[in-house]
Formats: sequence, structure tokens, C-alpha cells
Amino acid sequence: MDNTQERKKILFISSEMRPFLDGDTPLAEIARYLPQKIQEKDNEVRILVPRFGVINERRNRLHEVVRLSGMNITIDDNDNPLTIKVASIPNTKMQVYFLDNEDFFHRKFIYNDENEEFFADNDERTIFFCKGALETVKKLGWYPDIIHCQGWMTSLIPLYLKTIYKDEPVFSNAKVIYSVYENDFKEDLGQDFMRKASLNYIEDQELEPFSKADCTSMHLGGIMHADAVVRCDDIDSEVELKLSSSQKPILNHTNDQIADNYLNFYNSLLTEKE
Repeated sequence: MDNTQERKKILFISSEMRPFLDGDTPLAEIARYLPQKIQEKDNEVRILVPRFGVINERRNRLHEVVRLSGMNITIDDNDNPLTIKVASIPNTKMQVYFLDNEDFFHRKFIYNDENEEFFADNDERTIFFCKGALETVKKLGWYPDIIHCQGWMTSLIPLYLKTIYKDEPVFSNAKVIYSVYENDFKEDLGQDFMRKASLNYIEDQELEPFSKADCTSMHLGGIMHADAVVRCDDIDSEVELKLSSSQKPILNHTNDQIADNYLNFYNSLLTEKE
């Protein structure tokens, strides 16, 4: 069978997604409709997102997946319990897995508190989500062909796949894609971000793009370690410069023929691998 016709396993890891989060950000919109369009083309899709406290569990009918829960994600020598919940998107056949932790996500705001102050622990929330997502896929025993990361909060995943998880069989054949959006925050993730994100295993040179710990750095790190990049927005000039000089395959997002465009892009990466 020709590679372009083969059923593929595609993992979407996104920091925001409608209809679970209110708001009309390009990220939440694309994260909602792209997986559905891909699945409708007879591909197997899994979706992982954070279980932010603003997500109403009763209204969205979230329930815990006991067989996937119970792991601990260690950050800075602290063990953080990971709970996995699942819900279906109304009027679709798609399920979404939510990564939850009482300390990190049980608050009624996403990235900023009621005074619009950036949460001081957004660094650890990001690390927890990125490592927790990969541990969840391992526990699922599901071997993705494509891992598509969307949003700055997923930017450590390409790094982790190329370092800590490079010898994991479940990821051995996967290509990782990072979607770049406009900068979402002007603050930074703190001076300890690189040290914490290293998880005591990763060399400084691999983490160097993340050194400023601001939103631009998150995008630069995601781009550096991904196999390919999708440009989704009017992006930061420094990020644009990095993309312009990059030799990586780049897809410019468009809503026209969205499934075909992305599937052709995925196929080109998988064909490269062969």
C-alpha cells in the first residue's frame, strides 16, 4: 500500500482546546478542528491537554481513567501525582485525555491569577504537562507515527523526545512537529527554568534555546528539537528569523483543505524517515 494511503496514528498534544476552554484563540480553535478532520480521513487520533481548573468536569463529563492514573512526575526532587481523565467531544467520535494534578491545575485561572499576575509555578506546570504527556503515551502502549505539539506549553516535548525518551520503543518511529503561535505572555518562567526542565539528565547545550525562559525562548526551543514546524500566526520577529534560516520542513497553516494539507505534510516527514 502506498504510504499516503496508510492509516496513521497521530498524537496531538495541545495546551488549549475548545470547547473545554472558553475563548477564541487560534490555538484552541485549531486544536479542536484539526484532529477531527484528520480522524475523518480514516486515521487514528489521540489528544492530550492540561485539565485546567476552569474546565467544568460535570458539564464536560470528565471521568478518571484509573488504569492510566497513579504515576508521579518528579520535578526538582518533588513527586507530583498525575491523574488522567477523559471526555468525548460532543457529536464526534473523539476522546480527549486530560492531565490533572491538584497543586498545578485546581485553580480557576489558566496562566494568570485574578490580578493578571503570571503564576509563579508556570515553569513546573509546563514541565509536569510535557513529561506527563509522554509518560501517559508510554502507559497507553500506543505507538504514534506523528506527535504534533501545539502551543508554548508543549515546547519541551520535542526536547524530551530527542533526549530522555530517545530510546523508548513507543516513540522510536515517531516524527515530532511543533506549531508556532504568536507570543502569549511577556513574563518569563524564572531563572531556575532550565535547571528544572533538565530533569537532572539533559545537557545545557540542549537547553540553551530556552535560556531566557520567555515565550520567544519556548518557541525557539520547540523549533530546535522538532523534526518540522507549522507557522500558525503572526509570530515574534526573532522566532520568524529562526524559521527563515531553518532547514526544517515548514508548513504555513491555512484553513483551506486543512486535512489534506496536514496529511501531506505528515506523509512527507514519514517518507523522509524511510
